[in-house]
Amino acid sequence: MKNSEKPNQTNAAQAKPAKNNIKNNFVEPSADAASELKDLFIDSLKDIYWAENALVSALPKMVANASSAGLKGTISEHIAITENQVARLDEIFELLGEKPEGKKCEAMAGLLKEGDTILTETTPGPVRDAGIIAASQKIEHYEIATYGTLVAFAKTLGENDAAKLLTQTLAEEKEADCLLNDVALNLVNVAAIE
Repeated sequence: MKNSEKPNQTNAAQAKPAKNNIKNNFVEPSADAASELKDLFIDSLKDIYWAENALVSALPKMVANASSAGLKGTISEHIAITENQVARLDEIFELLGEKPEGKKCEAMAGLLKEGDTILTETTPGPVRDAGIIAASQKIEHYEIATYGTLVAFAKTLGENDAAKLLTQTLAEEKEADCLLNDVALNLVNVAAIE
């Protein structure tokens, strides 16, 4: 074996994971931490309420920066759907006897920031459109995961009316993801490689 072919023993030792010390990884809950599933459900609703309202503000920027008519149309249609989703969340808060209020969603804030970064790192045209779709689908996937969890929480809590409304939103988010995928595969991605 040549010298350059010898395994690097230092890297192998560094690659071994450290023993997991569960005690040192325990996180103390905050004073207002959820202690019941209903608390977590309401907190999660506040999180997605903030996220949906942030999207209502952010989506027009994506439309303005898209060049594909198909992409512009898809995102424009989703703005109206998102506004309806906010109204649906208002209704859910009312059903639960809670005030509709948002709590900053760090995940959505990060996804929106990533979307802004894509705009500055691409030139207008098909490549930027592909980036807008990528950012939008990440958002949709986050929303699909969130609404899926909220439906499960609502059903477990016996909040059947809320579960029905959340299921409707979940279906809309899945449809939006499919529409974005169609625009990417049939229009934008092909144009981006030409």
